[in-house]
Amino acid sequence: MPHPNTIFVSARFLVSAALAVFSGSTLSAAALPFQDAAPPAATVAGSQPNAQLPPPVKRSNSVKASAYYHFALGHLYEELAGTYGNRNDYVNKAIDNFRLAMKEDPNASFLVEDIAELYRISGRIREAVEEALAAIKANPDDLNARRVLAHIYTQQIGDAQTNHIDEGMARRAVEQYKIITDKDPKDLDSLIMLGRLDRVLDNSVDAEAAFKKALAVEPDNEDAITGLASVYSDRGDAKTASGLLEKLVQKNPTPRAFVTLANNYEAMHEYSLAANAYQKALTLDTNRIELKAALAQDQALAGKYDDALATYQEVAEANPQDAQAYLGMSQVYREKRDFANARKMNDKAQKLDPDNIEIRYNGVGLLEDEGKLPEAIAALKGIIDSTARRSYNPAERGSRAKMLEQLGLLYRSNDQIDQAVDAFRQIATLDPDTSPRAEAQIIDTYRLARDYPKAQQESDAAAKKYPNDRSIREVRAQLLADEGKTEPAIDELKKLLDGKNDREVYLAMADVYQKGREFDQMGNVLDQADKLSQTKEDKTNVLFLRGAMYEREKKYDEAEKTFRQVLEADPANASAMNYLGYMFADQNVHLQEAQELITKAVSLEPNNYAFLDSLGWVYYRQDRLDDAEQQLRHSVQLMSKDPTIHDHLGDVLFKQGKIKDAIAQWESSLNNWHTSAPADVEPDEVAKVQKKLDSARVRLAKEQTPARVN
Repeated sequence: MPHPNTIFVSARFLVSAALAVFSGSTLSAAALPFQDAAPPAATVAGSQPNAQLPPPVKRSNSVKASAYYHFALGHLYEELAGTYGNRNDYVNKAIDNFRLAMKEDPNASFLVEDIAELYRISGRIREAVEEALAAIKANPDDLNARRVLAHIYTQQIGDAQTNHIDEGMARRAVEQYKIITDKDPKDLDSLIMLGRLDRVLDNSVDAEAAFKKALAVEPDNEDAITGLASVYSDRGDAKTASGLLEKLVQKNPTPRAFVTLANNYEAMHEYSLAANAYQKALTLDTNRIELKAALAQDQALAGKYDDALATYQEVAEANPQDAQAYLGMSQVYREKRDFANARKMNDKAQKLDPDNIEIRYNGVGLLEDEGKLPEAIAALKGIIDSTARRSYNPAERGSRAKMLEQLGLLYRSNDQIDQAVDAFRQIATLDPDTSPRAEAQIIDTYRLARDYPKAQQESDAAAKKYPNDRSIREVRAQLLADEGKTEPAIDELKKLLDGKNDREVYLAMADVYQKGREFDQMGNVLDQADKLSQTKEDKTNVLFLRGAMYEREKKYDEAEKTFRQVLEADPANASAMNYLGYMFADQNVHLQEAQELITKAVSLEPNNYAFLDSLGWVYYRQDRLDDAEQQLRHSVQLMSKDPTIHDHLGDVLFKQGKIKDAIAQWESSLNNWHTSAPADVEPDEVAKVQKKLDSARVRLAKEQTPARVN
């Protein structure tokens, strides 16, 4: 900040120069017009600024000299206002002198911009707008006044704390920038701002046009290229966006360009490419420690866990008090299934930042990963209780709704249905806007608990209340599919096809067709979903579902080929490993490979009941009965309502000679088949279990009948 004395000297010199030019005199250091004036109070050490300038020196009768005098004096007060926190007295004196300058010289109308800006920075927005509008009324072609007005409107469109956009202000700013750019098509800054505002208003076509006009003026402009890339990214066309940015970084490799490119790769789920972009940004700007944290996150998402840990360690070493670095390491260790180190890192993070919700929430996820559902529920309830308030801002409501939803899901996984429903109902009370989603979770909870009457009751009520809600229609379609009503379920989903989220709708249709065993139709909708898949991850997901379809059709060779393609594209895909391994075990072929595949899947998800069932089944096929029993009992503990797991455990126990125990498991299997969704019941499998149960009962009866004595 310049010293007040410096400001006065520079301003006095400016005033003197103006007077000298228009009076024809020659300036010297001794000829300053204020040289005999007493120094202002602001120059006295320790005093409050209260500058009083002398009246104009009558060195010239020239009108222009007087205008320039007031012009210079206005700038002096403008500088003082900036130095002393936009004090109203300085702002007012600056404005008064600018007005006097315009009165003396009508050609000085450009000072309207200064006046409007002074009003703006002092918070007098209404007066700033009025000043600019008055200038535009006097001269509609005054583009500077329009720029000031557009700038004022732009600054009024957003509230960072509430994440609220004032669309009215944004449209007013757009209106001014359109006039400016129509009259001055080479105004690069206005074109870029117009593109940004159109993007805020979701006017994708207009935003694209504005950025392209800017690029016509300056083809390599970084703001215009990144703006245009953002438009494409908003449309879901991250590939085109990244193509633009790749060309940009080749011509102008700046940290900002690489960061924007990384963001687009993240949108494409191309995390390895995103990590490379962050590394290049860091090469150009080694001091951006926050970029290292972003790099580590993308390395983790790309499955490069050791690289991610090393990068997070660098972040922690640069700032040992950075709890986020330890949180990141904990999350990576969770992905590696190294729960001991995950707990260690999370404890470090929590010690540094005990009240951090994200760190505490990570601890809940860690407990869930470890299969400690009661402890996870207690920990999450603790977070929810400790953050309870009488009222919440939008961000807090969103965070709380997310935690309540997770609590409901944990209760549901722990077979605590009433508590799960209660948690979901709390979401609707907290934020009525989320009621449809909460209702959908309640319907789904009853559906998964096989309480179909309650699920149907909730579904009917929700449909009347929210007839056009997507989430309600999706879960209603699932409920219809469970009941074996394939066509009505498909009709419900077809109503959701809108050209925006069609891929997800086609995948939901595929699930319905699979339950209805209409595999030709399933293949058709998977083809549609595949066409709409933009990322490698999306395409791999469709490929996995196609493999499952082939397996259900008993086209085992095609299923094997497809699952191997999935694993080639995604070597860490635990579901594909499990599905392929289980298919081999079920056919009693390739048992060693089946064991290796399923063992790896279990190592990635040690508490996945389906994976544990598969491992138990392959052990049964290998005649490792004790190992099989151990895995299957663990699986039953995690999911007691799956008839297949009980059937498998019954086979193991029967082969071990534990007839009574085997009978109990087969009875449980049949009971669960009888309460299953109609679409899930497989009559052939039910018949097989019934036959084994009958045979075991006969055998048990024979063994318990005393031998007849002759």
